[in-house]
Amino acid sequence: MALPVPRELIHFIKSGSKFIVAGHKEPDGDCVGSALALCSALRRLGSEAVPCSAGPFKRTEIASFAPLFIAAPGEKEKAGARLIVVDCSGAERTGDLARHLEGLPFAIIDHHAAGDHPENRAETPVFLDPAAPSVTFMILELIEALGLKVTKEEAGLLLFGLCTDTGYFRHVDEKGAETFEAAAKLIRAGASPRDAFLAINGGKSLASRILMGHILSRAESLFEGRLILSCEEYEDTLRFGLEGRDSDNLYQLLQSVKGVEAIVIIRQETPENCTAGLRSRDRIDVAALAASFGGGGHRNAAGMSVKGLISEIKPKIIEAFEKVFR
Repeated sequence: MALPVPRELIHFIKSGSKFIVAGHKEPDGDCVGSALALCSALRRLGSEAVPCSAGPFKRTEIASFAPLFIAAPGEKEKAGARLIVVDCSGAERTGDLARHLEGLPFAIIDHHAAGDHPENRAETPVFLDPAAPSVTFMILELIEALGLKVTKEEAGLLLFGLCTDTGYFRHVDEKGAETFEAAAKLIRAGASPRDAFLAINGGKSLASRILMGHILSRAESLFEGRLILSCEEYEDTLRFGLEGRDSDNLYQLLQSVKGVEAIVIIRQETPENCTAGLRSRDRIDVAALAASFGGGGHRNAAGMSVKGLISEIKPKIIEAFEKVFR
């Protein structure tokens, strides 16, 4: 059951007239769709609204949205503004943008269970619903709670985000009726499921297919096939670039392997730092595991950034999973 929109958030919005809307660094479709649809609704209420993102917009499906965001607000944009942070637990998750947002009164809209949400700060409205399939699902509820009807453009952005975070509904289980009810509402408002599918799955480069082949060739089956672990070397990043990645399809391919319960892809982003993406089916809470390394996310999809080399980080991740599979 979806949680109601907090009255404090409604008051925060209706008592303001100028807003900066920011999401996490390295945004995805849910983050982008949430920020842009919310800005549209705020403008229809008569407020100023500026979408901000530190980027990079490295996913092919969101690259076209990059010009709609500013990298950092100036003093003119910040004067008298309120901040709404979407799809993460606070301004510190916005990357290089965070230092430009200090001192602004803010609210949070998020669906990640892991994260330091300031629920106990009376001055900070927090709309947190870990059971929500996406933040765009929550933005739809917020728009309606503000007394507005979603526009066709907003509906398209919200469906795009909903499809992104549900893996085009692959991750929706028997408790997901509200997800499809929201999708039906957005479709009635003019959103196209076909366009959302093509935006998410089309436009890939040949390089991205070749890179997937390299990562698949390094895949290891561990714990009697319950964990598949692979890596992307720094040389891959230099050769194919960030734009060559197609993580969602890679995870989907590996999740189809019989008996697999969890997947980890470790990437050497720089000579000093790695990131790791974690996915699971049902039982394993990869968000909790990622949190032990300073990361976070959802129960079945999480990530983290760790200093060091793949050769150093890999055994630590395997050790963490050993405790899970006992």
